[in-house]
Amino acid sequence: MVGLAVAATLLGWAGQAVAVPLEPGYVTCGEHGPDVRFVVLYEPGTPAEDAAAETSAKCGSTVAYYPQIGVGVVLSSDRRFGDLMGRDRAFSAKSAVGKAKRLPAVSTVTDHERGDRTDEQTDMAMIHADQARAVTLGSHSVVVGVLDSGIDASHPDLAEAVDPAKSAGCLTGKADAEWEPTTSAHGTRVAGIIAAADDGHGITGVAPGVRLASVKVVDDSGFVFPEAVVCGLMWAATHGFTVANHSYFVDPWLLTCDRDGERVVAESVRRAVDYATRRGVLSVAAASNENIDLARPRGQAVGTDGERRTLDTGCKVLPAGLRGVVAVSAVGPDQLKAAYSAYGLGVIDVTAPGGDRDACVLSTVPGGYGRACGTSMAAPHVSGVAALIAGRHPGASPQALTRLLTSQARAVACPGDYDLDGADGQDAYCSGYAPYNSFYGHGLVDALAAVTE
Repeated sequence: MVGLAVAATLLGWAGQAVAVPLEPGYVTCGEHGPDVRFVVLYEPGTPAEDAAAETSAKCGSTVAYYPQIGVGVVLSSDRRFGDLMGRDRAFSAKSAVGKAKRLPAVSTVTDHERGDRTDEQTDMAMIHADQARAVTLGSHSVVVGVLDSGIDASHPDLAEAVDPAKSAGCLTGKADAEWEPTTSAHGTRVAGIIAAADDGHGITGVAPGVRLASVKVVDDSGFVFPEAVVCGLMWAATHGFTVANHSYFVDPWLLTCDRDGERVVAESVRRAVDYATRRGVLSVAAASNENIDLARPRGQAVGTDGERRTLDTGCKVLPAGLRGVVAVSAVGPDQLKAAYSAYGLGVIDVTAPGGDRDACVLSTVPGGYGRACGTSMAAPHVSGVAALIAGRHPGASPQALTRLLTSQARAVACPGDYDLDGADGQDAYCSGYAPYNSFYGHGLVDALAAVTE
């Protein structure tokens, strides 16, 4: 598999092999184990041929290289590859998680009833999406990328919205047009919240008039590796996406820190986000579901890799914690921060319905409809509202869309008491003031205000 740089030999006297020294910088490569996939950092601007030559010389084979950001995806069967390339430049997230799994193999469908279900969508009423549809359904010129487990494009609520030409699989780090959704319903749930058809059957999304692109970055075990995210963002940047929805965090850690091998993951995703933003893509991301203060991470945590790590302010949830990404917290039907939702002053930009307890969000799943709670469900509400704004303001930059999105959100003040279990203690502490605070950012997104103000 790998490109081998082996020592040359010549026949000496009596037919004996005589080793010829390798050129400086080259090593003898060997097949020491199964192929391992790495994300690798190069100096920005490194030509593809130079990156490939260095990779081959250090016992790797390039799967994909993105010269715009100096990030590559490499396979190697040589167990020394990480050390040869440098641990500050190469990291294998797949190796870190091993054989662990996160999602069940099969998602349960709640029901198949496709009558008009819009009365059950209290989440849409909370953000006035039902009223906004009387003004506009969104523009067909707007493409919202669902970077997720894949969309079931055969679902009748989504069939007209998904654009196959804009869709791809990115699990290997290289875009593949022959993608298929995983058995997870996650991506189909997200897609329904954004753009399920307004046809009097089933549910209706926030922006049913926009197009969806399915970009598969969640693998069949439920993991999201950095090379898949880089591929997804680069695909979005080069295929005219307006909004990219990220209802996940990048593995193998909930919070990725700015140190050691973690820096490789953080830097590769940061470069891809920055490039996509420069190319006109607004990234919207879920804040995560562990009820932690993202502005002040502290203590110790055990990652999917099983390693115990000390957290500090350099640790961020990716991509929600990156500059230029709209980070979304979740509220329940009472407009109170959901018990699970992460928060953080200066991190959370806006909030949206994510459901709570027995009142989760109804959306599409393969073969029918189901309910789920989480910031993963909150983020696509925001992506839908951003798509509506983009339709009203063609050509607006991601920064302009963000300003409009946050300025038209409805301020939500910090709760006077956040004792959710009645145990006479605070389950989280909200800081800031009504127009901007750690629980809700600039407030609850408002689809009607987005298309009328």
